[in-house]
Order: sequence, then C-alpha cells, then structure tokens
Amino acid sequence: MKLLKFKIPACIILAFLGSSDPGIQAIQKPDGPDQSVKIGLLISDSRSLAAKQGAEMAIKKANEIGGFKGKPFRLIVRTMEGPWGSGSKEAVNMIFDEKVVALLGSHNGRNAHLAEQVAAKTRKVFLSAWSGDPTLSQAFVPWYFSCVPNDNQQADALMQEIYHKRKITRITVISDNSYDSKLALESFVKKTKRAGNEAPKQIFYDNINQDFNGIIDQINKAEIEGIILFGQPSGSLRLIQQLQQRKINLLIFGSFALLDEDEISEQDLDYFKNIILIYSDKSAVSKYPAFSEEFTNTYGRKPGPVAAYSFDGMNLLIDAIKNSGTDREKIQNYLSGIHYAGVTGSIQFDEKGNRMATPDLKKIKNGMPGAVDK
Repeated sequence: MKLLKFKIPACIILAFLGSSDPGIQAIQKPDGPDQSVKIGLLISDSRSLAAKQGAEMAIKKANEIGGFKGKPFRLIVRTMEGPWGSGSKEAVNMIFDEKVVALLGSHNGRNAHLAEQVAAKTRKVFLSAWSGDPTLSQAFVPWYFSCVPNDNQQADALMQEIYHKRKITRITVISDNSYDSKLALESFVKKTKRAGNEAPKQIFYDNINQDFNGIIDQINKAEIEGIILFGQPSGSLRLIQQLQQRKINLLIFGSFALLDEDEISEQDLDYFKNIILIYSDKSAVSKYPAFSEEFTNTYGRKPGPVAAYSFDGMNLLIDAIKNSGTDREKIQNYLSGIHYAGVTGSIQFDEKGNRMATPDLKKIKNGMPGAVDK
C-alpha cells in the first residue's frame, strides 16, 4: 500500500496568520504584559476534551510548585478542525502570535504531518501524544518527538502475543478505511511477513455502514482463532457488540486507540471484557493509579489513554523547559536525552524522536486494563 505524503510549501505555512478559535483557549489572556510561559496544544476538534484535560492537569501541577522561575505556565489550545490545512494555520498562529515555546499534539496522523512540517520550518519542538503513524519519524525532523508507541512497535507487541505466546496461526485483521487504521494494518502485515508468518486475512469496512453481520459470516466461514481490530472506536465497539449478540467467542486484540475516552464511555468498556490491547509499558504501574484518582476527582470521569499520553507529553515539555530554559534548541537537546518516569511508563527517545521500548499489553477486566493471562 502506497501512502500519500502531505506537504505544504513553506511560504503557505508561514503565511497562515490570523484568526483562531477563541472558545477553546484554556486560560484567558491576562491584563497587562503577559509574563507566562506558553505551551501550545493542538487537538482534533472542540469535542476532544480528554487531551485538553490531561494537559491542563499537568500545567496546574507545575504552577502549584512555582512554574518556571516564578512565571506560570500557560496552556494555549487550538483545534485542527475545518478545511484541509487548518491545522497548519493554527500551529503557525500559536508560534508567531501566541509565542508558544513548544507544541503538543493529540490528533490523527494526517494532522500530525502538518504540525511536523510547521515544526521543521519554524524550528520549534513538536511532541505528538496520540498518533502512532511511523512515517512521522521517517522525515528525520530533529524537532519531532512522540511519546506514544508507533504502529511498528505495537505490531511487534501484538505479534509476540499472538504468534509466539499463544501460537495462533489463523488470524484476521479488521480495519476501517481511515488513514490511521490503514497505517496500523500495513505495519502489522509487513512485520508479519518479515517474521516469516503467514499473512493474516484482511477485511475492510465502511464506518458509515456499521452492520457487521456480513463480516461476521466471513469470520465464521474462515474458522479463525482471533481477530485484530484497527478501526476507529465506534466501529470496533459495534463489531464487538454484534459478535456478542451472536454468541461468537474469539480472541480479540487491538491498539490503545480503541480506548479513546472521548469516543468510548465507561459503560461501553463493559463490552471490551477480555479484549487484549496495547496500553503502555510495564513501568506505568506505580504512577498511573494516583494520576487516575486525581483526574477522576477533578473531571468526574476516569482517564483513558488520550488523557494519560497528553498528561505525560505536557509534563515532558514542562520538564524540558524547567531544566533547559525556553530556548528552542536547548529544549530539543534536553528532550533528546531525557529519561522520564511518566504515568504511561518510562519515556526516552531514539535518534528519530520515537519513544523507545516495546509497549505492554493489557486485558480489559471489569472495565479496567489488567494483566494479560500468562
């Protein structure tokens, strides 16, 4: 599968100055000279609350202990919704108008490419906290970092569990036609073939029509042992519900994107019982419970992976600023060598900005991720 590369000329990127969405700002502009240290957050749309809340919580905690040399950190939030290219415009607005010292992104891979191009042209750090698109690091942009495991790393973890630990050979991958889903599927299929395993059967569906009975009939005829879901949360949830309605029990695997808490409610998680998902690395056990409790007390709902990665991503930027100052090159250099213990586990980056280490897997039990059976 040949993937499209998204490029916007530098002259267009640098010309994107002007209006932004005033309703999504986390903090109002203060009267008088602004002495705050601003960090930008790019989210998909105004409904993307989890990333905003995770970043807000990190900012609040940093300000409670003095901010940066007595100056408060300030979160500037913009959405990437609208016509194609809106994300670039908002990234440029934050850099040139708001004077943010770094950018955090929680959105899909297509928009992450736009933000990465802005980072490359303006030499500002862009830290991705959601997209698993492995092609982001292939541009070799030194200003790009990602605190989530990319699709190749997720594929390695799934392959280890499916082919080596469980000895499953009859597996089917089910995906919608969205950009991120296709990338995840492509990574898994490529990794599978390179490892000498039989290529899995692939089934695609349209998110508009979520009647999965035809797909379920195909699964039954193929007598498969398990399925991997790379679709968006709503479609994956509907498929799981229909499998349960037809009393079909299969091993089900998927990426952490299935647990997007802006799309999946706590009640919906009941349907995910015993599903095995990429979650975080094993060292996340110690810090996550306290984060989850504080987040729940603050926002009235449990956090999912969107909030957790956003919280870690913002804390990485805060830590870099507190230890290296606001100079863009010093922030970039600090992040390149960082060893950070976050709520999603230990975080450090390779030479391309990828988060290092193979992620862990969790099985959903009572609506919560727990250990996978040995």
